[in-house]
Amino acid sequence: MTHDGALRLHMRRILRAPHSAVFRALTEPRELAKWWGPDGFTTPSAESDLRPGGGYRLAMQPPEGDLFYLVGEFLEVDPPNTLSYTFRWEDPDPEDRETVVTLSLRDIGGTSTELTFTQGDFATERRRALHDEGWTQALNKLEKLVSSTPSA
Repeated sequence: MTHDGALRLHMRRILRAPHSAVFRALTEPRELAKWWGPDGFTTPSAESDLRPGGGYRLAMQPPEGDLFYLVGEFLEVDPPNTLSYTFRWEDPDPEDRETVVTLSLRDIGGTSTELTFTQGDFATERRRALHDEGWTQALNKLEKLVSSTPSA
């Protein structure tokens, strides 16, 4: 993660999977539900209309506590290279505001993918830090999932 003065997240990962497989894991509801969320969270349902202007809704279940929902709209869908969408909680914390997530994928020799992630701008440093922790844990799970899945 790097800081650029604004309250944004920037992450970069090298995943041992073709970028088409990574894009699929980022966009197909069944695949997304396997890795989405911080450690201990599950995703009981994932709905998606994967097109610019289409929406999505993810149910997130923490280890303890009530189910809550993440919703947004797809801004850019360019398989298997780019995915961008708005990100907001259905019942936001007073410190939350809608942010934009952009995921860019770059093929590395047909067997690996460079994933570049950005999200922002956050209202507070505390919310940015919370998302940093959640995305770090989720991307760790994504990395494990795609590196153990045979390529299609």
